[in-house]
Amino acid sequence: MTKVDEQLRGTPPAARSAPGKAEFVIASVRRDLLIDGVWSPARTGTTISTINPATEQVLTDVALADADDVDLAVRAARKAFDDGAWSALAPGERARMLWRIAELIDRDLDILAMLITLDNGKPLAEARGEAASAAEIFRYYSGWPTKLFGETNPANPGMMSMTLREPIGVCALIVPWNGPIASPAWKIAPALACGNTVVLKASEVTPLAALRLGDILLEAGVPPGVVNIVVGTGAVAGSALTSHAMVDKISFTGSTAVGMEIQRVAAATMKRVSLELGGKSACVVFDDADLENAVQSLAAGIFKNQGQLCIAASRMFVHERVHDAFADRLAQIAGAIRLGDPLDPQTTMGPLVSRTQYDRVLGYIAVGREQGGSVRAGGARGPQEVGYFVQPTVFAGMDNAMRVAREEIFGPVACLIPFRDEDDVVDQANDTTYGLAAGVFTRDLSRAHRVSRRLKAGSVWVNTYNAVSPIAPFGGFKQSGVGRELGRYGLDAYTEIKTIAIKL
Repeated sequence: MTKVDEQLRGTPPAARSAPGKAEFVIASVRRDLLIDGVWSPARTGTTISTINPATEQVLTDVALADADDVDLAVRAARKAFDDGAWSALAPGERARMLWRIAELIDRDLDILAMLITLDNGKPLAEARGEAASAAEIFRYYSGWPTKLFGETNPANPGMMSMTLREPIGVCALIVPWNGPIASPAWKIAPALACGNTVVLKASEVTPLAALRLGDILLEAGVPPGVVNIVVGTGAVAGSALTSHAMVDKISFTGSTAVGMEIQRVAAATMKRVSLELGGKSACVVFDDADLENAVQSLAAGIFKNQGQLCIAASRMFVHERVHDAFADRLAQIAGAIRLGDPLDPQTTMGPLVSRTQYDRVLGYIAVGREQGGSVRAGGARGPQEVGYFVQPTVFAGMDNAMRVAREEIFGPVACLIPFRDEDDVVDQANDTTYGLAAGVFTRDLSRAHRVSRRLKAGSVWVNTYNAVSPIAPFGGFKQSGVGRELGRYGLDAYTEIKTIAIKL
């Protein structure tokens, strides 16, 4: 434990969350790359600034990895895997270490939450929830190392046929900026549970929580080289990982366009690939739904994390009989959102993550206006003089053919689209290249089952939204991805099945 950590943990929780403690938290973070158990600067000495999106001020500079740094990290992971430092460790030992990681994340929740808020912009309460969810992921997967069973297969007399579930090898884990601690946990925990070694490429936009996680992993006793963490751009570090001959598996979360490129490059060496990509969720509200529950659920679905979620409830199909009432209530909720400093406990929405994202979202809002969208709430930048603040925005009476209803905005922009009946809404909801998540709101149990089955999405939530859980698989249909994360199915992404046949 560093002196900074002692100072921070020695204060009461309320003071720990105060803006005045931010400098202590930033001072506690590593700024180098974690390679083979050692924190080291980039070989070229290159750094990149991470920006506080609420103030547009530099938080700190961190080492920026290039292809040579990535090569060192991959070789460290390769050596650790081949030496059996982790894969040959007793399953019970791996389980205990994963549980220990969860405990250390819980211990450091306040520190991690502040890092997420400073780096990403989400309100402190949301950031704390994200850090807590990361602990739950490690805790869930700590139960799996002792339960990765093989099978005995029916065989001809005189033969013994069985299967083993083995780790794939070196896994390149490439995560986005919108889940600074949750996204790394989703990938690292199952990869380690299965006995793999990893190189995590943290986003250069929000790297601080991932770097803090590196210290937690070392403190938990993870052997050198088993988890390596580099901060780098997709064009340089991401490409180096994707094409590296010693990488056996790539797990990527990000845009569909980048996912397609990763698949193309990985095909040259037949790397195993899993992709969690973009979304344009269809959320269907029937006229018999509990309207207040639907509005509250979908407001959280589109405004949480400033709408910067692949599963954001961005397309809300509302039955024409209740469309206007729903739009009025959603606009009321949007108008009551307190936009401001995410370190202020009273704030309920912070800034977007970057200038690039700020310009992108405002550009889509302008397109929505140009195409005839009716703005019921928001529709402009926030009143703050600095920071990447955009008002929570509600467009009503939209058409599913409009750009804002078809393209992933990744911001706090809700598009309300009226529909006539069940067949009409299913056709419209499925008229998209995406298929990540969906929602259905109705009191009719039969309808809930029918529509859930007809919607082409990897997750369908009924009378709720964003009910992601460590126990349930998560992933998309169509161009929203390949493979699943979380739950038992998430282990498939990090194991190979080997058949052994023995003549008796």
